[in-house]
Amino acid sequence: MLTSMKNQILSSGLKKIEAKISFFNIIDVLKRMSTLSATFGIEPNKTDNSTSNPSNLSDTLKELCLTNAEFFKTDDTENGQRLHVAFLGLIDHVNNLTPQLNNIRNLMAKYDFDEQTPGNGYRSFVAVVDASMKHAIQLCKQINLSKQSFLFRKGFYMREVEAVCHMVASLSTCFTHLHTLLSWSEVGELFPTEEHSPEELLTQSDTINQYAFYGRCLGIQFCDSVQTILKSISILMASFSETYYSTGGFVATANCFFSSGKFLLDPELRARRIVNISQYAGVDFCKSFWFLAESELMRKLPNFVCPAIAVNMEIKIPPEPLKIENLNGELIDIPIPSSHIETSSIQVRLISNKKREGMISVGADAGKKNDVAPPSPGLIVHCHGGGFVAQSSKSHEVYLRNWANVLEVPILSVDYSLAPRAPFPRALEEVFYAYCWALKNCDLLGSRAERVILVGDSAGANLNLGIALKCIEKNIRKPAGMFLAYVPVLVSFVPSPARLLCLMDPLLPFGFMMRCLKAYACPGESGSFPNLTSEGKELLREATDLTSMSATGFTESETESFEEVTESDLMELVAHKSPVSDVSDTLTTVSLASSQHSKPEADQFFEQSDELNGDLKLDLSTDEKYIFDSEIKDGKKVAVIRTEKSLGSAAKERPSGLFRGMKDNMSNLISNTFTATAAKSAGERKSNVHILDSSDLKNPSEEFKFTVPKDPFLSPYWAPDEVLRQLPPTSICSVQFDPCLDDCVMFAKKLKRLGNSVKLDILDGLPHGFLNFAMISKDAEEGSKLCVKRIKDLLDMASLSCTQTETNETQPSDDP
Repeated sequence: MLTSMKNQILSSGLKKIEAKISFFNIIDVLKRMSTLSATFGIEPNKTDNSTSNPSNLSDTLKELCLTNAEFFKTDDTENGQRLHVAFLGLIDHVNNLTPQLNNIRNLMAKYDFDEQTPGNGYRSFVAVVDASMKHAIQLCKQINLSKQSFLFRKGFYMREVEAVCHMVASLSTCFTHLHTLLSWSEVGELFPTEEHSPEELLTQSDTINQYAFYGRCLGIQFCDSVQTILKSISILMASFSETYYSTGGFVATANCFFSSGKFLLDPELRARRIVNISQYAGVDFCKSFWFLAESELMRKLPNFVCPAIAVNMEIKIPPEPLKIENLNGELIDIPIPSSHIETSSIQVRLISNKKREGMISVGADAGKKNDVAPPSPGLIVHCHGGGFVAQSSKSHEVYLRNWANVLEVPILSVDYSLAPRAPFPRALEEVFYAYCWALKNCDLLGSRAERVILVGDSAGANLNLGIALKCIEKNIRKPAGMFLAYVPVLVSFVPSPARLLCLMDPLLPFGFMMRCLKAYACPGESGSFPNLTSEGKELLREATDLTSMSATGFTESETESFEEVTESDLMELVAHKSPVSDVSDTLTTVSLASSQHSKPEADQFFEQSDELNGDLKLDLSTDEKYIFDSEIKDGKKVAVIRTEKSLGSAAKERPSGLFRGMKDNMSNLISNTFTATAAKSAGERKSNVHILDSSDLKNPSEEFKFTVPKDPFLSPYWAPDEVLRQLPPTSICSVQFDPCLDDCVMFAKKLKRLGNSVKLDILDGLPHGFLNFAMISKDAEEGSKLCVKRIKDLLDMASLSCTQTETNETQPSDDP
C-alpha cells in the first residue's frame, strides 16, 4: 500500500516536473523567437494594430520615418546623411500620396462587379500602396531596432530606404493618372469614354519612374509564395538579355551568361535592364524568352514534377474541307485556316487520365484492353495563353495534367499558330476549326461530347470567346460553358486603371504587353527602338536577327517533319478500329484525320512521346515513330500501323538510361540557347548590350500609338448585345494585380446586365499567368483548385451521369 502511494506521488511529481520543463522550453523558444524577430524588426504571434488598419499605415510610417530621420540628422557620414534625407523625402511623398489615396479608397467600391466580388484596377492600386507602406514600416522598424548596433549595415539600409522612397513617389504619380481616368469615365465604368484616347495618357507615362518597381521593391505587392518566383524570373530575363544580344559565339555568350550574377547582386542594374528591355526590345525577344519553357529540358520537367497521366498524345489535324451540321440540321462548310501563312495541319494535344473506348493511341501495349474506360460524357477544349506570340500546350501541362486527373474528362489543347508570323485572325481560324473537328470526331477523343466546355487563359481565353462568337454566327452547336482565366476582351491599349499595373508587373511589363497586342492585331505596324540612334538600332537589329530563334531550341525542319497519311489509309484505319481500340497506349502520340474528302491535303504524324509517366520508365533508348501505312491482305488494301527507327537510332542504338537522356537534353539546351553566328568584336558586343543599361532613353510612347479595329472577334467586348446574350454560361477568374482585371470586371458586368449566367472570381495576391506556377506556389495551387471547381460546375457531370443512368434503365431488356 505504501509502495503504491509512493509510486503515485513520484509519478505525479515527475509529471509536474516534466510539465514545468516543457513549459520553460516553450518560454525559451518564444524568447529566442522574440529576440530573433526583434533583430529584424518583426514581431510574430502579435497583431500590430498600426499595420492591420489601412488608415493607420501612413501615420505609423511617418512617425517611424521622423524618429529615424532625427537619429541620422547628426550622422556626418555620407550614408547617414543620405538616410536622413531619404526618410524626410519619404514623409513628403506619403503626405502627397495620402489625399489621393483616401479619395480613391472612398470611390473604388462603385466600380466593383458586386458587393460579394470586390475588385477593380482602383482597388488594386490601393492594395499596392498598402503593401508598399507595410513594407516600408517593417524596414523602418528594422532600422529603428538595429541602428545603434555595431553590425548595422548603413550602406545597405540607405539603398533600401531610397528604393522605397522612389517607389512611393512613383505611386504618387500613378494616382495622379488614376484621378485623370476617373474624370474620363462615368461612375461605375472602368473604360474611358470614346472622346478620350490612349495617346493622351501615353504621352504622360514617361513621368512614372518604372525602375522603382523592378529593383529592390520588385513584387512586394504579391503573396509571399510567388515573390521569390517573380524575382527569379526577373533575374533570368535580365540574364537572358545578356546572352540574347551577345554575338560573340559560344564562349563569349557563355561568359555573359555565367557573369550575369551581377543582376542578382545589383537590383538597380537589374531594374534598368528590365525596364529598357520591356520598352525597346522587339517581339522576337519576348518570344525567345518565353520559349525557354519549350526547351528540351523544360519539356521533360512535367514528367517528374506533375502527376502521372494515362494519355498524352499529339494529334495533327489535316486542313481538309470539314462539314458539320448546324442547329437547323443543315451541313455547312467550316473554312480551312488560310490567313497570312500557308495552309498547314493543326496540332492539338489530347490529355486524359484514362484510356477510353474509341480513343486512338499507339504503343507497345497495343493488344491489351485492360483498364479501358467508357467514353466520357464531357470534353474540354483548351487554348493556352502566351500573349498570342509564345508558349504551347506542352508548357501548360503543369496544370493540365492535374486538371485531367481531378475532372476525369479528356482535355484537347490546341497549339494554334503564333504571331507575328500568323497574326489575327489565323489563330482564331485554327481553334474554331479544331473545335468543329472535335465535335465531329469526339469518339476518337474518348468522349461522347454531351457537354463541351471551352477553357483558356489569357490569350487562349480571348480565342475561346472568338470560338463562341463564331458558333453563334454560323448557327452551330455552342459550347455548354466557358471558363476564362485573366482574359483580355479589348485587344488594344485601353487606359483603364488595371492596365496601368503593367508598369510594375514582372511577368507582363508594359512594353511586352503592347508589342504582343500589336504583333497580333496590327502586324503591319511592327517596329522597335524608335527613339534610338541609327547606330543603336542597327546593333540591336543585327543582334535580334542573329539570335531570334537560337534561344528557342527549335528549327523549322524540326517542326515540319511529319509522315504523310492518305485519306484512304485513314478511312480504312477507322473502318478497322474496334470499339475498344487495339492500338491504344498511354505514352504515345496519335493522329487522326477526317474521312470526308476524296483528296488528301495534309500530312499527319503520330510521334512517340518519350514521356516518363506512370511507373517512370527509365529506358530512353527507343527512338521510334509510328506512321500510318497500308498493305495488301487477301486481295484488299488494309490500313496498318508501322514502327520505324528514326535516323538518330538507325545508325547505332544510343545507350539507355535516365541520366544519359538528361545529359543529351542539357547538351541540346545549352547548344541551342547559347550558340550565335557571325561573331562580332568585343567592343561591338559591349556597345550592343550597354544600350539596354542606359537610364536616359526616351519613352517609346510614339511606337505604342496604333489603331486596332473594333472587330468583335478580336475584342469580344465590342460584340453586339444581341450576340453576347447568346453566349453560354461563363465563369471568369482574374487576379488582384492583373493588367487585364478591368477587362474581366467590365465584361462580367456587361454579361450580367444582359441577363447571362456569369460568375467572377478575383484572387488576391497572385500575378497574371499564375496557373503556370501551380506546382511551385501554394497560393497558385489553391487558385488552380478554384479553377477546377468552376470548370466542374460548368461540366455538371453529376446531371449527365444521372441522365445516362435513366436512359440505361428505360432501355428494353433482351432477357425473355
